[in-house]
Amino acid sequence: MVARAMSLFRQEKDKGSCCPPAPPAAWGPSEDYRSITATFRYLETSGWYWGPTSVSDAQEALLRKSEGTFLMRDSNHPKHMLTLSVKTCCGPTSVRIEYSRGSFWLDSIAAGQLRTQTFPDVVSLVQHYMTLGHVPQSHTHSDMYQRAKPDPSGDAARGCDVPLKLMFPLHKPGGFPSLRHLTRLAINRHASCPDQLPLPKLLLRYLQDYPFHI
Repeated sequence: MVARAMSLFRQEKDKGSCCPPAPPAAWGPSEDYRSITATFRYLETSGWYWGPTSVSDAQEALLRKSEGTFLMRDSNHPKHMLTLSVKTCCGPTSVRIEYSRGSFWLDSIAAGQLRTQTFPDVVSLVQHYMTLGHVPQSHTHSDMYQRAKPDPSGDAARGCDVPLKLMFPLHKPGGFPSLRHLTRLAINRHASCPDQLPLPKLLLRYLQDYPFHI
């Protein structure tokens, strides 16, 4: 999947597209490789990355779930690496993930719409929007309520404004996390500086391998 992702990125780079501002430091294929590889390593660890899953299979998995249930899958679109599938108030829908020069962000449906906030990896992106999902609507960041690009065959393709409420990661069949990983998530969730905990180096390294709480 990383090799496919790198190939897609090179094709889009050659064409030129609306991308976020370039970082000041020099950036090349090796930096893209490290960034994309790190993202897929985190996703494989998460348990809610479903890999090459079709639109219809993602919709079926989400259809009877609670609003806010989500999964990440490989994009079926030839120009994108990943797609976030979410159960919204309008039904299951999907939002593509954009990438350029070490930054990931949510795709926008409206031409000329301002680019959403960028993140160094996809799990950080999801964690950000998941945290916003627990904030009352009157205090929610405007990024939380954007018009998402729906799958053409999805229930959300009726034209409603879809609130990107991320609350419940849906683990792939057979991919429920181990007790050790669940413990890591709990520590990351409740410790302000997990890397400063008085733990053996091996355990600290394990915490650092997945510095998220979802």
